[in-house]
Amino acid sequence: MSTSIKSVFPLGFPWQTQDPFLFSVYHLDHYPEGNEQMGPVDSLEGRNLGNDFIIKDGWRMYHGTTIPGFPYHPHRGFETITIVNKGFCDHSDSLGAAGRFGQGDVQWMTAGRGVQHSEMFPLLNQDKENPLELFQIWLNLPSSGKFVDPHFKMLWHEDIPIVQEENAIIQVIAGNYRGTQSLDPAPDSWASDKANEVAIWNIHIEPNSTYILPEAKSSVSRNLYFYEGSEIEIFGSTISQNHGIELDASKELEIKTSGTSAHFILLQGKPIGEPVVQHGPFVMNTQEEIRATMKEYGLTQFGGWPWPYPDNVHDRERGRFALYPDGTLIEK
Repeated sequence: MSTSIKSVFPLGFPWQTQDPFLFSVYHLDHYPEGNEQMGPVDSLEGRNLGNDFIIKDGWRMYHGTTIPGFPYHPHRGFETITIVNKGFCDHSDSLGAAGRFGQGDVQWMTAGRGVQHSEMFPLLNQDKENPLELFQIWLNLPSSGKFVDPHFKMLWHEDIPIVQEENAIIQVIAGNYRGTQSLDPAPDSWASDKANEVAIWNIHIEPNSTYILPEAKSSVSRNLYFYEGSEIEIFGSTISQNHGIELDASKELEIKTSGTSAHFILLQGKPIGEPVVQHGPFVMNTQEEIRATMKEYGLTQFGGWPWPYPDNVHDRERGRFALYPDGTLIEK
C-alpha cells in the first residue's frame, strides 16, 4: 500500500476524524410516508423513543418522539456544518433564527459562546416515501474563538461551486479545489483563514474510471470517507464501501472505480493543536471551562427557547428558507 495512505478504518457512528474536526456523522434513513404531524405514518411501537438510534425498518427517530430528529439542545465552543442531500432539515434556535434546507443545501452554524438549536426531519410527503441523507460535521474552534458570538449561515446548493471533471463531480463546500474557491464560511470559523487550508468536498466518481485527488499545499490532516458505492482500487489495494482513509495530504491520490460509482466526503485542515475537553455538546480546552459552561447553561439556558415546541418544525407547505436573527428572510 502506498505511503500516501496512512491507515484504512471502518466507518462507525460517528465517523473517526482528526483535528481540527471533532466528529462527523452520516444519516441515511428511508422514512415512509408522513402523517399529519409530519412524523412517520408507520407505528412507533417497539422503538426506544427519545433515544432511537438502532435502524429498524430502515429508519430511526433519533431523539424525536413524534417527528424524527433532535429537539432543542445546547452547543458551545465549536461549529456544526450540516449537509442535506436528500430530505429536509428544519432548524430553529435560541437566537430566533430558523430555516428549512435540503437538496444539497448546507447550514454552517457557529455555536461560539453558546446557542440552543433543534434539528428536525419533517416528513413532508404524505403520498410517497421521505428518504433522508444528511452529514453533520463538527469543526472545532480555537481557544480564541470559543466565546465568539453565535452565527447562522446558509450555503444554498444553487450557489455552492460545482467542479465537473471528465470522470467526477466535486461539490466544493469549503476550501479551494484546483482553483475553484468555495463560498465564504462563517466569519469566525477556523476555515475562514485560508492558511488553515480547511476543505470539505463531496466527490462523486463515475463507474469504471480513474480520478486523481490533488495534493494539499501544506501539511494538514486529510481523511477521505467512502460512504456510497461498492469498492475502489488504490495502488493495487481494494477498499470497500463504509471505510475511511487517512491520507498524506502532501501527495496526490489515484482512485480507480469498478462497475459502480463511488461517493466520498473529504475533510481536511490544519490542526488547531490545542487541548480538547468535550462534555456532550460542549467543547472547551479545560475541565474548568466545561464546569463553568455547565453552570452558565443551567442559569441562562443560553438565552432560552423562543419557539412553541422543543421539536419545532415549520409549516408543511413552507419551501426552503432562512430567517436570520436580525429578521432578514430569504426564501428559495
